[in-house]
Amino acid sequence: MQEIIQVDAFTKTPFCGNPAAVCLMKNAADDTWMQQVALEMNLSETAFLYPDRDGYNLRWFTPGAEVQLCGHATLASAHVLFEDGHVRPDAEIEFYTKFSGTLKVKRDGQRLLMDFPVLRLSETAIPAGFGEATGLDAVAAAETQGKGKLVVEVSSADALRRATPDFAYFGKLDYWGVCLTACAGDGHDFISRYFAPRIRINEDPATGSAQCALIDYWSKKLNKSEFHTLQASQRGGEFHLKLENDRCLIGGDAVITMRGQLII
Repeated sequence: MQEIIQVDAFTKTPFCGNPAAVCLMKNAADDTWMQQVALEMNLSETAFLYPDRDGYNLRWFTPGAEVQLCGHATLASAHVLFEDGHVRPDAEIEFYTKFSGTLKVKRDGQRLLMDFPVLRLSETAIPAGFGEATGLDAVAAAETQGKGKLVVEVSSADALRRATPDFAYFGKLDYWGVCLTACAGDGHDFISRYFAPRIRINEDPATGSAQCALIDYWSKKLNKSEFHTLQASQRGGEFHLKLENDRCLIGGDAVITMRGQLII
């Protein structure tokens, strides 16, 4: 039997933040099996990892597809390794990934600190029909290379919190995910919400990879390198960000909520 652990990431409070399943294996698994497990778990992400070299091989699957980068499931994986004694408390974990190179996670006081690549943005046009589909006033738009993510700044943080956008609209855009963001004045530098219906995630509760693009956008706009940010989903997610050259350091908390056994 294979243990699988559910972790709420980017929160100190159970049943908040973003839930991820973590499957710590002895060796590599079949891609089809991993996709089926991710569909069965039906969470925004399931992480699969096994010991490799001096660290761990790591891959992430949504219910519908493998993804190239996932922050909350990486944080969840590191939390399991530390909490269950697989690594020393003072270790820096190296995760070897298929698409995003080597990712590093270590303890930073009570939080975990992830070392991720910055996702550089290029200015682009605001998509046609955005206002009608979201009820929001767009200020500017930018996209990552290869149109992986679209970032749209809107004029009001309060309106962004209250918005009930048309998920189908986002699914028709030529992006894996759409991140809406606004400058905030409530103790956070900015807030965001993230939508990815193309990979069966209408709204993601807390998205670490989106912060890698948002830090590029807001560091230029606000002329600063450190941020405390909120993903304003129903569950909510808290991030502490620092820009260091081409790296985005993401600090966050996590809590284990469930443990189970896969019998297939």
